[in-house]
Amino acid sequence: MAYEVQMPKWGLTMKTGKIARWLVAEGGAVAVGQPLLEVETDKITNVVESPAGGVLLQIVSPQGEVVPVMQVIGIIGESGEAVAAPAAKAAGAVSADSPAPAASGAKGQNAQASAAQGEIRAMPAARKAAKELGVDLATVTGTGRDGVITEKDVRAAHETAAKAPAPASAAPAQPCSAPDADADEVIPMDGLRKLIADNMQASLQNAAQLTVFVEADVTEMVALRDTMLARNKKDPEYRLSFNDIIAFAVCRALRQHPVMNTTLQADGIHMHRHVNLGIAVSLDTGLIVPNVKNADTYSLEELKAKVRDAASRARKGGLSMDEISGGTFTISNVSMLGVDGFTPILNPPETGILGVGRVVEKPGVFEGQVCVRKMMTLSLTFNHMVTDGGPAMSFLRTLADMLEQPVRMLG
Repeated sequence: MAYEVQMPKWGLTMKTGKIARWLVAEGGAVAVGQPLLEVETDKITNVVESPAGGVLLQIVSPQGEVVPVMQVIGIIGESGEAVAAPAAKAAGAVSADSPAPAASGAKGQNAQASAAQGEIRAMPAARKAAKELGVDLATVTGTGRDGVITEKDVRAAHETAAKAPAPASAAPAQPCSAPDADADEVIPMDGLRKLIADNMQASLQNAAQLTVFVEADVTEMVALRDTMLARNKKDPEYRLSFNDIIAFAVCRALRQHPVMNTTLQADGIHMHRHVNLGIAVSLDTGLIVPNVKNADTYSLEELKAKVRDAASRARKGGLSMDEISGGTFTISNVSMLGVDGFTPILNPPETGILGVGRVVEKPGVFEGQVCVRKMMTLSLTFNHMVTDGGPAMSFLRTLADMLEQPVRMLG
């Protein structure tokens, strides 16, 4: 018995998914739990495993198609099993007021009846050949068992159509022109890039975004990192970055300014008891933001390990939907790109996102003396619909104070 593969629903907000690619060709054998296809959402690309064993009789939704959740996208069954196309995706379905194709004999009558009902019975090889040759299966008379269309029927129909004289009104063929060597290269706006673009546009349209900046003297934070690296120099695996320290400080600052650890949802402003800290990770195909749940409950070393694990799996494609949803605050660090400061865009429905620039040596005044200090620009974008400038700026100032004097993080 045929098994219908449906577009999965990952998370309450998922409405559609895009078929990134099928990992099994139509007519190929599949086993239960075998990777079947990849699906893109606005958050992640995930692998869908086969829910049944047998043969992929039909690919209902091809690569690149956007499909509503729970809609049939493929059919698995036994080899040679006839397949009726799902009503929502019936290929070449015949409307009630259109004539059915001519047929002869009992087999032709069966095929005609199936087409009139919007169901075209065809072997997987026949459907594949029809796609390759551009043949409408509704115009093909099946000669297989019970009127099922075979590959031979499709090829015969294609040959017949090729030999038929062209209509008198057909336009003359246009001569082929050589490609323009200076023509622009067009990169399709699809895949993850399109999803990110849609998400960013929605973010700007649905939130009153304002960005504030502060230049922090992080000389002591740099010294703290140097001290901890020196203390653990015998451990070749030990790593500690500025981002690790900043992530820890952000969680402590959010405890003192809980309005920044909120999300704006349909029923109002949600005040979260814990910080689900998002870390923006740049990929070759775009940007993804995994988050560490309850980040405020971890020590510096524990949080560092959690963040690094999430970032590593984001680059390898091993994140779950839970890890990329439910964030409450995000950090976007561009210091490795040599950028001093920037205006980050909110990751909806979060209220705030922190932008982190590089550490730069500058002349400054410390204890009455002009000397070289290590400076860093921090930028905070917040949703003015949720909070006013005062509370948001107070949070940013508290964070800067913690990085200027790391002992404040212990309070």
